[in-house]
Amino acid sequence: MAATPTVTVVSGGVGAARFLNGLLDAIDPAKVTAVVNTGDDTQLHGLSISPDLDTIIYTLADATDPERGWGLRNETWTAMGALERFEAVRPEGSAAATRWFNLGDQDLATHFYRTARLAEGASLTEVTSEIVAAWGLGLRLLPMTDERRATVVTTTTEGDVSFQDYFVRLRHSVPVTDVRFEGAAQLSDTARHAMTSAETVVIAPSNPLVSIGPIRSLDGTDDILSARRDSVVAVSPIVGGAALKGPAARMMTELGHEASVVGVARLYASIASVLIVDPADADLADAVVAEGMRCIVTPSIMSTPKIARTLADVTLAAVSTR
Repeated sequence: MAATPTVTVVSGGVGAARFLNGLLDAIDPAKVTAVVNTGDDTQLHGLSISPDLDTIIYTLADATDPERGWGLRNETWTAMGALERFEAVRPEGSAAATRWFNLGDQDLATHFYRTARLAEGASLTEVTSEIVAAWGLGLRLLPMTDERRATVVTTTTEGDVSFQDYFVRLRHSVPVTDVRFEGAAQLSDTARHAMTSAETVVIAPSNPLVSIGPIRSLDGTDDILSARRDSVVAVSPIVGGAALKGPAARMMTELGHEASVVGVARLYASIASVLIVDPADADLADAVVAEGMRCIVTPSIMSTPKIARTLADVTLAAVSTR
């Protein structure tokens, strides 16, 4: 029997979490590392919040609220509700007691711990490892960097805003004219090693522009991936011209990209040799090939654990059998 490969997954939040669930069902979790976007990270109420890291942790721990699709099961909102009393006295321009970014009472515990450990001098990589262990997970989760690298979105209505302002406060409902990444951050040494040493690298079905984009914006990431392109496989987050969750398709159109698997191929052709697409896009397989990527068609809407597991198996086989 062939040895189980080591796999590094370049990850955003929800789509990556679902893919990782299938992957951990397919292979030993100890063989899996995820390098996770932190361009979405934010500070609220003095707390350090890492939405993509936490989404993956809660999903893999089977703790996510199944109805909302985010946050924790059986969550309560007492602390956020109590902030309402301060809204009448808050000075104009103050961000104190803001409630547009809802933090559940259980979720607050994660942010309390992260914030306190960072204040003690621990790196985000170290703190994330501790939080993963506290949730009893067997894989490695690595933030892309231990430094600040913030996604800034330029909108037609409010100018430049943070990603969380765009995604949560504005409900990603306003047109976007630009996305950029601020902060002189470096790809962490552990993330760099994970992407260079794994036998297979998977680009998760995450938003190419604001989930995978921040990781690619760090010096060296694209060089690493392009140098090992034959062992890099991407899963398209676009199915039938639409994103399964979030604004990926609309953002691609607004920023001048084609909102299709062909548009995804154009973004990834220099760093990945294979693109996995759903049967809904089987008619575009030749167009993907024309962009320089091998195209594999398999169900990619992870509506059941079985589909997620099969997608993981197909994804790994895409490069391991070449």
